[in-house]
Amino acid sequence: MSLPIVSTAQMREWERLTWASGQTEAAVIARVGGKVAARALELTAEGDRILLAAGKGHNGDDVRAALPQLAKRQPQLVEAPDAAEGAARLAEALKTRPALIVDGLFGIGLNRPLSQEWIEVIERINASGADVLSVDLPSGLDADTGMTHGAAIRATVTLTVGAPKPGLLAANAWEYTGRVEVARDVGLADFNPPTERRWTDPEDFAAWPPRRLVASHKGSHGHLLILAGSLGYHGAAVLAARGAQRAQPGLITVQTMESSYLPIAAQCQAVMVSVWQPGEKLLGPWSAILIGPGLAGADVPDEARALARLLWRDSPLPVVVDASALDWLPLSPGPRNSIRVMTPHPGEAARLLRRAPEQVQADRLGALRQLSNRFGQCWVVLKGHQTLIGRGEGEVLVNSSGNPYLAQGGSGDVLSGYIAGWLAQPSARQDPLRALSYAVYEHGAAADRWQAARAGWTVEDLLTSLGRFSFP
Repeated sequence: MSLPIVSTAQMREWERLTWASGQTEAAVIARVGGKVAARALELTAEGDRILLAAGKGHNGDDVRAALPQLAKRQPQLVEAPDAAEGAARLAEALKTRPALIVDGLFGIGLNRPLSQEWIEVIERINASGADVLSVDLPSGLDADTGMTHGAAIRATVTLTVGAPKPGLLAANAWEYTGRVEVARDVGLADFNPPTERRWTDPEDFAAWPPRRLVASHKGSHGHLLILAGSLGYHGAAVLAARGAQRAQPGLITVQTMESSYLPIAAQCQAVMVSVWQPGEKLLGPWSAILIGPGLAGADVPDEARALARLLWRDSPLPVVVDASALDWLPLSPGPRNSIRVMTPHPGEAARLLRRAPEQVQADRLGALRQLSNRFGQCWVVLKGHQTLIGRGEGEVLVNSSGNPYLAQGGSGDVLSGYIAGWLAQPSARQDPLRALSYAVYEHGAAADRWQAARAGWTVEDLLTSLGRFSFP
């Protein structure tokens, strides 16, 4: 199940409950050490040097526990009980040019500014050029705020223990955390405090998507209508349609501007394509509607904008809005119990909220809540690093998959199509939050599969790995 985002105080309570249950600190440390060692092996190759930097706290204990399990590598443990000893030892060890540094200098207990000596140690590690695996959080980072205590390790991967900490989700911490992963099943007691945000986990989707009945047919799985594409932006419509296909709804129809009909139709086989005419109200056998990808051309008439507002306000169907169409939305809810979804990136969210993108990034949760409330308690997929999924009230999910190479033109079009493809299916839209979080997670996971397989992949490649159907 999704994981709570736990504060330092909650983590201390979790540990207290664990020790009270009879579990020992030594047993938990041994398990964490195993997780650290396994990840270190994945990040290195046979024969690589691994430098393990261990402070005097439990993070250092976790690193020490990893040492015996680093088979076929060249590990070197550097004890750093204080800055003076640590600086000299690390300086010498860094001369061997390790492929990976395992950072266990400080943990969540750090609550004071670092001395100048410690700052110099951290700066030396950051300047080494080696990949860094930080245990629980990058040393020097505040677990609750994401601010530094004067300096912080710049990790390649942060393997946080038990559950993510709020500081790892703060935009100001992203340059230090690298990829955040969670070391689960380390022997901690059951603990699931109520939190506003929760971290998605692959186990969330163990019984999802819903199974199809053996005797079902294409009419059982919905008919998605996509209003997309205009002069110079036909590719967005094609990518959205192909993203929708990966969700496998029964049927998909694209309606587009006359100028973009031929290039879209030429690239679609199973997807039906037609020209949208001003005045057409999009009546048909649809089960969900996507509006927006590629509707940025000068040939998009005002009638299309009016239609988007009408559908958002009045259609009983799920309506997903992306890209240019976000600017056309009315400040009103849809019909009772209807599904409304917007998928802005931070720049679009900033425009809708009339603020700077930096302000959105500084308070992404607040921005999501405000967008949802402003547009009738709609679902919001606030894209970007650690994409958020939620509404103006209730839990908000933080997506755990994906990597920086998703930052390519067309990636968002694929995602909006994939989301709409799921919501078009009656069985999938019974749980909108799960459908949305699954779509976002699998979109990021597809990128992770490609990045693990080879560099230089494209958005077109992403489509071939989207969902659990195929892999690179």
